[in-house]
Amino acid sequence: MMASSSSSSVASERRGIPGASFVEDVQSYLTQSGLDVNSSLAYLQERLQQYKMVEMKLLAQQRDLQAKIPDIEKCLDIVTTLQAKKGTGEALIADFEVSEGIYSRARIQDTDSVCLWLGANVMLEYSCEEANALLQKNLENAKASLEVLLSDLQFLRDQVTITQVTIARVYNWDVHQRKSRQAVAAAAEES
Repeated sequence: MMASSSSSSVASERRGIPGASFVEDVQSYLTQSGLDVNSSLAYLQERLQQYKMVEMKLLAQQRDLQAKIPDIEKCLDIVTTLQAKKGTGEALIADFEVSEGIYSRARIQDTDSVCLWLGANVMLEYSCEEANALLQKNLENAKASLEVLLSDLQFLRDQVTITQVTIARVYNWDVHQRKSRQAVAAAAEES
């Protein structure tokens, strides 16, 4: 791993995502890290690829949560509607999915309980009050998780940008150094 230079600002790790260092002085950075330009660029490119892989994972989690939240809200609305119609003698007509693309219509009379699909082939029966509380808790947890995930994605994007800028700075510094050496060599030959 590379040591950070005194002229670079070091970001801390966030939930397993390592922070990137902004390099202000490339010469000091290379000296303190003990790497040459090519090794440094290879390391930075590898880090950039790691960030991209983490980003893909976080974006998949974001898509899952964004799909899960409306489902929870829909279930919560149904349970709330069942509770509101309880004791009125009015039946609730609902369409539900039997299997992918196949729906059926149900007439639901007064009920004291609902069955919630918990996943992993598990379904449990809850009273309407318990179901409402569970769904509220799940909705709050999903929204909180999404908020944290969005913060992680922003942090990750910042690290990607810092790493890309560092790669550009190291590369440009190397180009400048090569041109300087060529100019010195050309001036020495003319003398």
